Amino acid sequence: MSDKPIMAKATAVWLCDNTTLTFVQIADFCGLHPLEVQGIADGDVATGVKGFDPISNNQLTQAELDSAQANPQHKLKLKFNASAQGEEKRRGPRYTPLSKRQDRPASIYWLVKFHPELEDAQISKLVGTTKPTIAAIRDRTHWNINNLDPIDPVALGLCKQSELDAAVQKANAKRAREGTAMTDDERRKLVSTESSLGMSPDSKMPTSMAGLETFTLSDDTPVEEEEVEDKRDIRDADSFFNLPDDVDATNDDEDDDDR
Repeated sequence: MSDKPIMAKATAVWLCDNTTLTFVQIADFCGLHPLEVQGIADGDVATGVKGFDPISNNQLTQAELDSAQANPQHKLKLKFNASAQGEEKRRGPRYTPLSKRQDRPASIYWLVKFHPELEDAQISKLVGTTKPTIAAIRDRTHWNINNLDPIDPVALGLCKQSELDAAVQKANAKRAREGTAMTDDERRKLVSTESSLGMSPDSKMPTSMAGLETFTLSDDTPVEEEEVEDKRDIRDADSFFNLPDDVDATNDDEDDDDR
């Protein structure tokens, strides 16, 4: 059974309007902050919210309300309702907001890869998915398996760290009781959440750009120059400063033409 009434804010509006309870008493009963209750009384919070009578809705007795109004230190107690036992327990898969549903396959892939000890029922409860989807990712028959990158569900906000740790501990304890040790391959896959948060999915190049990563406009390959053998006679040093005979003859002809 829940420890606060249903429609808590509407109940607080009704108590502010119809009782002499203190802000602390109303806040404690409705699970709100005293300043929030004060804002409701001042008309700054819950504007337009219609009051919800907890007495007529079988959540509070008149005797309990009278006792609380007579004693400011008295804490209101929610009326016991046997039919409401267990209502706070979540049934079925976890509800996942629409904005995060596209992240579920990636989180399932992470759990399957790095926590192979988890059962399908545990994964389904953690991220709010179905067993056929988990089986498809395990078998790599999921329609989008080639584009999936494993991402920690805690980092995606699909579950809490405490919930993941509890599921892993429960799975390990079950294996220990059954005497089924993990294989070396499964043990190598294990990774802590702290380590996984530092991981970044491998960036994938679009198909249209594949093959262009080595393309360059300039050729940086060094070209080896051919060595030309010098056949001049090094014994005569003056030969290095003398021009060939045919060059001298050509220069003389040009001088004659100018005259």
